[in-house]
Amino acid sequence: MLDTIKLEYVLFLDIETVPLHPSFNELDHVDQQLYADKTKYQRKEEYTPDEFYDRAGIWAEFGKIVCISVGYFVDRTYRQFRVRSFTGTEVELLEEFSTLLKDHFSGRHHLLCAHNGKEFDFPYIARRMIINGIAIPAKLNLFGKKPWEVPHLDTMELWKFGDYKHFTSLKLMTRVLGIPSPKDDIDGSQVRNVYYEENDVNRIARYCEKDVIAVAQILLKLRLEPILKDDQIITK
Repeated sequence: MLDTIKLEYVLFLDIETVPLHPSFNELDHVDQQLYADKTKYQRKEEYTPDEFYDRAGIWAEFGKIVCISVGYFVDRTYRQFRVRSFTGTEVELLEEFSTLLKDHFSGRHHLLCAHNGKEFDFPYIARRMIINGIAIPAKLNLFGKKPWEVPHLDTMELWKFGDYKHFTSLKLMTRVLGIPSPKDDIDGSQVRNVYYEENDVNRIARYCEKDVIAVAQILLKLRLEPILKDDQIITK
């Protein structure tokens, strides 16, 4: 039951990803063909692999993480919620995130929470860690775990209530639940341009942090609790 989970045991997170290279032409011929094969069902006959490359960031084999933002409750009485972001090279941010998990969220009752995290954020992080030669922390390593042993919460999955064909975006969920929208600056489709053309990773981090706050607000709503006020959210 959601109301039995201690909020201070939950690490809320979101990631932002971009294509591994600025353009399709920077891939060698082998990787160009592999990308064409990987995306042929999504592209159908509407786009060439080159035209479809701006979406490469959604696949861990052809993308990379440029920001991981996290949030956690630090004061149960006043419900203070602290938010921070990891940026830098992908290796640096993955190692810093791994250290956070090992040092502060490795206990038996600790949980990771994201929106569509089970299908995207959690496996993406794990795959990029392996690609970069980084050991996967226990909270992300699902090998040998039974379904009820997986320490992950997914707000999109919780909203399905067993309806596995149902997809609800974070923007739609915040709208119907009366939560301030995190999509007031950029959206996911613009992250690639902000990273490669504007070189503004701080803007991406601010956007990512807003998504983390939104995920925490959704979990509070699902627990039928008041959402956080602005003065209860601490960014660093």
